[in-house]
Amino acid sequence: MSRSLMSKLLRIRARLIPEELQLGWMPIFTLGYLAFLFMPLLFSYSGSLKMSGFPITELWPTLLSIAIFLPIYFKSYRCRGLQSEIFCVLGMAALGYALLPFNVYSNTYLIYAGAFTAFIKAGLLRKFIGVLVMLGVFLLELVWFGTPIFVFALTATITLAVFFSNHFYHENARKRAALKLSHDEVRRLAALAERERIGRDLHDLLGHTLSLIALKSELAGKLIDRDIAAARHEVDEVTRVARDALAQVRRAVSGIRAAGLAAELASARQLLESDGISFDYSLGEVEISVEQETVLALVVREAITNIQRHARARKASVIVESRKGDLHLRIEDDGRGSAIVAGNGLKGMRERVEALGGRLRIDSVRGKGTRLEVDMELTESTLTLAVSTAQSSLASH
Repeated sequence: MSRSLMSKLLRIRARLIPEELQLGWMPIFTLGYLAFLFMPLLFSYSGSLKMSGFPITELWPTLLSIAIFLPIYFKSYRCRGLQSEIFCVLGMAALGYALLPFNVYSNTYLIYAGAFTAFIKAGLLRKFIGVLVMLGVFLLELVWFGTPIFVFALTATITLAVFFSNHFYHENARKRAALKLSHDEVRRLAALAERERIGRDLHDLLGHTLSLIALKSELAGKLIDRDIAAARHEVDEVTRVARDALAQVRRAVSGIRAAGLAAELASARQLLESDGISFDYSLGEVEISVEQETVLALVVREAITNIQRHARARKASVIVESRKGDLHLRIEDDGRGSAIVAGNGLKGMRERVEALGGRLRIDSVRGKGTRLEVDMELTESTLTLAVSTAQSSLASH
């Protein structure tokens, strides 16, 4: 398919279905169920199912109903108020009632109505009652025209199944969106708190240092005409203080840039569990440097992102522990596994680990998941990781 044709199709789709719903081509494919309206071309009911034609007197009402249905259908995706949503649902149901005398498969419109009822902004009980009322009216009409009762049983079963399926899908999507907003808000507040802390630390650090530099510079200026040696000593002190300040600022910036492993694991749990993947992690009592923590946090971030996007896993785990005097990180999932292709993410992880003298290994078996392991020597401790277990962390939530 050429790019120009695809571009035209995408523009047409955008006019019919709001892009912000992120439904892709699904609403277009769903229209395939309208094919059931033409089942009388093959079957009709007259005591038993048998092959038959579709009389022209039945075909035209069916085609007319589709012409009326399509605008209502696409309008349903753009409804923003309760009244307009109810109007669209009732319009679909009314088409089913009106077409029944000509086509027994008009129950297709009742099923569409039940599906869209699930998305109305109202409580589950009210929506359920609404579906029951629509089905009740359809039952009365079937009895009036002497249509076999199994048509109602089939219609009710499919309509209720589609209704509850769409309702719970919509509720889960809403919860995932709320969780994402909550996650983003936590990140924003954490970043704001960190910026405020950094501002206070730099103010305290540079405020004291600059005051000391100004004082010693002023003193050196006063001594330069009376005591050159003393003035030179004060200038040397200014140089020393400035260099100490520069070193402290560099250490502070290094700490700012360091990614927190505990925070990264908490973020990973929110990401995976919001996608239906069970996640456990454990941080042993290990003392590591800021540089090591940053590298491990970035490895965890890259690995968890790959699990969420590609692994199709049901559960994953991360363990950080001290093993024979070395730092050991293990990340596992029970996903589909595959041959390892060294992309930019994997190359970046390996380079960061090897830059600190560590080793990175990845084992992936098709159908049995993937295991990633990092080993590196422990250095002089600058940070102590708190003991945490997956069970206690999950219990707290």
